[in-house]
Amino acid sequence: MTNLASSPKFKTFAIAFSIVGAVLYVCCDLFGWPLFSFHPGTNRVELGYGPPRLNEGPVMYWYGWVLTTLIGASVAGLLATLLPENTTKNVPLFLLWLLPLVAVPILFYSLMPFWTK
Repeated sequence: MTNLASSPKFKTFAIAFSIVGAVLYVCCDLFGWPLFSFHPGTNRVELGYGPPRLNEGPVMYWYGWVLTTLIGASVAGLLATLLPENTTKNVPLFLLWLLPLVAVPILFYSLMPFWTK
């Protein structure tokens, strides 16, 4: 009996989820693609990108970016499980560690205005 972790479909899902998740999160940050915006000062949630409002404090986009990334990476992972197994074996596994390493400096640079104010 095989368990989920040793399943080839789960391996395919995990690889696709990891690769697409790293790329999608960076895109969400750089292009402003939150699924929703949260205004903690007023406990208001609005769909999509909501700009800051006067006298309401900052807007939190991180929750929306994470949900966008989870949904997008999950869909990509599920679609990848539908591909033939010999196709998914051709995906270079070094992308699993390279893409997050490349993403971190990009995210630091994109968030630099918050640190230099």
